[in-house]
Amino acid sequence: MGRSRAVLVAACSLLIAVACPAVAGAADGPGPVCGHQPAGYGQPPAGAVAVDPAVDGDLAAKTAAHPAGTTFWLRPGTHTLGKDEYGQVSPKDGDVYLGAPGAVVDGRGVNRAAFTQQARNVSLRGLTVRGFAALQDQGVVNHDSGDGWLIENTTIEDNAGAGLMAGAGQIVRHSCLRNNGQYGLNAYQAGDGITGLVLEGNEITGNNTGDWEAKVPGCGCSGGAKFWAVNGADIRGNWVHGNHGAGLWADTNNNDFLVENNLFEVNDAEALYYETSYNLVLRGNTFRRNTLVQGRAFAARGDNFPVATVYLSESGGDPRVRARTSAVDINGNTFEDNWAGITLWENADRFCNSPANTSTGYCTKAAAKSSCAAGTIAKAPAYDDCRWKTQRVEIHGNTFRFDAGHIGCTSLCGRMALLSNFGTFPDWSPYKGTVIEEAITFRQANRWHDNSYSGPWTFVAHDTSKTVDAAGWRAKPYSQDECSSFGGGPAGC
Repeated sequence: MGRSRAVLVAACSLLIAVACPAVAGAADGPGPVCGHQPAGYGQPPAGAVAVDPAVDGDLAAKTAAHPAGTTFWLRPGTHTLGKDEYGQVSPKDGDVYLGAPGAVVDGRGVNRAAFTQQARNVSLRGLTVRGFAALQDQGVVNHDSGDGWLIENTTIEDNAGAGLMAGAGQIVRHSCLRNNGQYGLNAYQAGDGITGLVLEGNEITGNNTGDWEAKVPGCGCSGGAKFWAVNGADIRGNWVHGNHGAGLWADTNNNDFLVENNLFEVNDAEALYYETSYNLVLRGNTFRRNTLVQGRAFAARGDNFPVATVYLSESGGDPRVRARTSAVDINGNTFEDNWAGITLWENADRFCNSPANTSTGYCTKAAAKSSCAAGTIAKAPAYDDCRWKTQRVEIHGNTFRFDAGHIGCTSLCGRMALLSNFGTFPDWSPYKGTVIEEAITFRQANRWHDNSYSGPWTFVAHDTSKTVDAAGWRAKPYSQDECSSFGGGPAGC
């Protein structure tokens, strides 16, 4: 029994008169959550404070007037927070918010945030939260990234910014994160203190309605969910689909992610983008018809970079960074008619202190920032430690099915890739030339094996100028996909 399920069962056992909703989740498999929530809390539990939707600001006022650990029951109807853009609810430690059937907290396009400040162990269940006007990179629920929050059987939709922020130990279960302007979830906390994040059995769909990558080119600020410097995340049994950008995007010094048994469908860009991060297990997921919008855009402009359904950019396994694995282990997944497969990439010019490092101010987990500079970076251990390395990646036991006709593709699709670029800058970089191209391709323990392929797959190796067929991929010098099948049959030697 998961922690959140246990919390709800325990709570229901104490509340004799309460109509407790059923707890659904990952055990039921990925599928619809939006519009399929349980009925909610038909009656208030004993001792709960009832909140009246007819009184504007009643939720905020009653929260302020009661002590920490109070349970609030929101009656059916639309609850509002006044006409001030800063109208908001500021929970106290341990506060619980339960929604009756039809209980909605509505920002009416005026209020910036719904639930704010940094109270710990706040719970929201059975609510709908919509219509808030959060600013870029800011969130509506848990606006200030409080720790230990539980978001369950809740719908967060049609907001600007991020529907939900995250803190350490946060659990999001059987919730709908839908059609938010920037992100469904922005897992960022000042000070990079998020650990033990759980996303289980949710539907994450239609986010980035504001098309932020077009609005702020190069911002890297969109998708179904974004993770920044999260240390430990379990992401299982979610349906991640139809997001206008990446489905899940882990960006900068994330570590120890377990992504399993999710369904990724028709996300415009990468289903999973793992960037300058460490130690990942990706297993038992299904990827279907992802990256079609991005892939077609690249092909239309003749850009031959191998866009991917799963994209590892400067990310790999590192035994020195404590996690449940010391690798990136991609196994037991099924890929069906996506634009492409998996790309392993390392930018030769991107490293700690380089102007090509868009994660400004961040260094690798292995290096002292001061050592990654002219005069010291070319020496051990800085030479190795100042790079985020795409290394120790094992791709095995997966099924890759691809039919170009099914996705309307004529070129630059159906590709797998292992590559870097020719290093050029800055002037003091020790990684110029083919140094990183050689390293990622031949010396960093990146290995495909025991996979099953069907369809006209090709393979980009070393750099964007080199594309080979299956025979070339398996032959020296690449020697990849030992014991894999290329006729649609089971893998095996």
